[in-house]
Amino acid sequence: MGSKEWQGKENSTDRKGQKRKLDQQQEERESTAIVSGDALRREVAAQVDILAANFSWTESDRASAKRATHLLAELAKNEDVVSIIVEGGAVPILVKHLQAPPSPVEDDGVKPYEHEVEKASAFALGLLAVKPEHQQLIVDAGALPLFVDLLKRHKCGLNSRAVNGVIRRAADAVTNLAHENSSIKTRVRTEGGIPPLVELLEFNDAKVQRAVAGALRTLAFKNDENKKQIVECNALPSLILMLRSEDSAIHYEAVGVLGNLVHSSPNIKKDVLLAGALQPVIRLLSSCCSESQREAALLLGQFAATDSDCKVHIVQRGAVPPLIEMLQSPDLQLREMSAFALGRLAQESHNQAGISHSGGLVPLLKLLDAKNGSLQHNAAFALYGLADNEDNVADFVKVGGLQKLQEGEFIVQATKDCVAKTLKRLEEKIHGRVLTHLMYLMRVGEKLVQRQVALALAHLCSPEDQRSIFIDSNGLELLLGLLKSTSTKQQHDGAVALCKLASKAMTLSPVDAAPPSPISQVYLGEQYVNSATLSDVTFLVQGKRFFAHRICLLASSDAFRAMFDGGYREKDARDIEIPNIRWEIFELMMRFIYTGSVDIKPDIAQDLLRAADQYLLEGLKRLCEYTIAQDISLENVSSMYELSEAFHAVSLRQASILFILEQHDKLSARPGHSSLMQHILPEIRNYFLRILTKPNALN
Repeated sequence: MGSKEWQGKENSTDRKGQKRKLDQQQEERESTAIVSGDALRREVAAQVDILAANFSWTESDRASAKRATHLLAELAKNEDVVSIIVEGGAVPILVKHLQAPPSPVEDDGVKPYEHEVEKASAFALGLLAVKPEHQQLIVDAGALPLFVDLLKRHKCGLNSRAVNGVIRRAADAVTNLAHENSSIKTRVRTEGGIPPLVELLEFNDAKVQRAVAGALRTLAFKNDENKKQIVECNALPSLILMLRSEDSAIHYEAVGVLGNLVHSSPNIKKDVLLAGALQPVIRLLSSCCSESQREAALLLGQFAATDSDCKVHIVQRGAVPPLIEMLQSPDLQLREMSAFALGRLAQESHNQAGISHSGGLVPLLKLLDAKNGSLQHNAAFALYGLADNEDNVADFVKVGGLQKLQEGEFIVQATKDCVAKTLKRLEEKIHGRVLTHLMYLMRVGEKLVQRQVALALAHLCSPEDQRSIFIDSNGLELLLGLLKSTSTKQQHDGAVALCKLASKAMTLSPVDAAPPSPISQVYLGEQYVNSATLSDVTFLVQGKRFFAHRICLLASSDAFRAMFDGGYREKDARDIEIPNIRWEIFELMMRFIYTGSVDIKPDIAQDLLRAADQYLLEGLKRLCEYTIAQDISLENVSSMYELSEAFHAVSLRQASILFILEQHDKLSARPGHSSLMQHILPEIRNYFLRILTKPNALN
C-alpha cells in the first residue's frame, strides 16, 4: 500500500500567476489605457504595421519598434485582450523582432536600443503564450530557435542590464510556451535550448537564475529525455548550490527543478542524492518561504521512496521536527506535503517510534478531520506506518486515536481501506507486552487515560483476554461509568464499546442461553397433537376439549409434573379446565410440547410467552423471546424491557439491552431515556458479568 503519488508541478498555482506576468511589477513601463472593441483592434493593427515598417538600425526605426513592442506587451497583460492581439497578426511580426535587424553597411558600433526591442518582443510573446491555444502558433512562426539565440546573448561579452533582461524574457517565454505542452517541451530540446539554460544557472544575475530554473522546471516535467539531458549537462551541482541561496525565489525554483527531475525517475533520484541534495533540501523545511517548504517536503517524500536506508538518513538528518511543525500550518498545501513526506518515512520501522515521540501522532490524527481527500489520505497512510510499531500503540490509545480512526468521515475509498488496515494492525498488537502496558495504564493512569484504554480494548482485544481485562482489571466499570456521564460523547463511546464487547463475547441466538431441560425431552410427534388416540387427559379451553397424554406433559416441564405428580386436584382428574388462555395459544403451546417446534407469529408471541412462562416451558419461551426481539424498535424498546422483566425473559432482556446500547444516539434524545438507563444499568452490569464469565466460553 502506498500514499498518493504526488505529481510534480511545473509551477504551483500562486507562482504560475507571478511567472506568467513575468515579474511585471518590477519592470519600468509606460502606462497605457486598455481600450476595447474596434478601437482596440485598430490599435493592434497600427502597432503591427509600425513593426512591419520599422526593422532597421536607424534610431527612429528602433525607437518606433521599441514603443510598438512595449505597447503590445502592455496590452497582452490583460488575458482578455490576448486573442485580439493574436488575431491582429502580431505573432509573426513579434517573432521577426526577436532578432536584431541586419547590420548597416557602415557599422560605427553604435546600435540604438540594442537588445531592448528583442526583450519587449520576447515579453509580449511570453504573455501571448499564457493561453495554450496560441502556443503552437508562436512555435510554428519560428520563435523557438530565436529564443535559444537570445539565451546566448551574454556570450558577446556584454553583461549589461539590457542583456540580462532579454535573456530573462526569453527564458520566461520558453516557460510559458512549454507549459503543459509535451510536444513543445521536446521541441525546445531538439532546438538546443537545454544546454544554454543549464549554463545560465551560474549566471551572476539572480533574476536570470530564477527565470532559467523556472524554464528547466517546466521542461523536466513528465519528459524523460529532457530530464536526461538536463542531468547530462551537469545541472545538478548548480541546482544544489541554488538550494543554499538566501534568495527564497532562487531556492524555490531550484527545489522545483529537482522535484520534477526525480519524479518517477529512480536513477536520477540516486544521482541527485549522490550530488549532495539531501541536507540542503532538509534545510529548506525551515525556510521562511512556504513554497520552498512545500516543495522540499514533496521532494523528501520522493527521496524516501528510494530505499529504507534513505528513509533512515532523512530522519537522522533532522527532517522530522520541521515536518511535524508543518502539519500544524494554516497552509493546506504545507500540511498536505508534510503528511506525504511523513507517510513515506513512517513506513520504515526504525523511524516509527521517533515520529510519534517527536509529537507527530496528534497532528496527523487531527488531519483526518480535513475536508481534503489527498490530505486525509496522506495522514492516514502515515498513521498506518506508525501503527506498525508496538511502542506507538499505547500512544494511539491514550490520545483517542482509535476513536478518530473509527469515527472519521473519509472522502475516498483508498483512505477508508487504509484506515481499516490500520485498525487491523493495532488489533493484531494487543497481546504480550503491549497488552500488559495498556492494562497497567488502565489501573494507574489518569481517569481520562483509563477510560481511553478501556474503550480501545473493548474494540481491539481478543475474546480470550476479555475476562482478565474487564472483570479482573475493572475495565467493565470504566465503560459503565461512561454511560452515567453527563457528556453525550462519553455516553456514546461507552455504548459503542459495550456493543463491541458483547459481539465479541457471544452471538445471541434463540437457544444459546436457554436453561437445560430438567429431564430428557420426549416428543410424541405431530400425529398425537389433540388426538384422542391413547389420550388419558383432556383440557377444557374456552369450552372446547383438547386431548392430551400425561407422559408427554410430564416430560415437558416442572409445571405439568407438579400438576400430575403433586397434591393438586388435577392429579386424578380426567378433564382439566384451563382458564385465561385462548384456544389458539394453548394449541400452539401443546404443539410445541408434542413436536419441539412451532411457528410463532409476531401478533401472538407475547401471549404465547406468558403461557410458556406460566407452564415453565423454557424452550418455547426462548422462541417467543426471539420472535418478539425481532420487532424491538425505538418506540417500544422500553416496554419490551419491562416485558422481559415481568416474565424473566433473559434472552429478550439481553436483546433489549443490546438494542438500547446500539441505538443510544437515537434514543438519547427521547423523553425518559435517562431514567431508563439508570433503571437498566444494574442489569447491563449483570449481563456483561454473565457473558464475560461464562464457563468454557472464553477461557
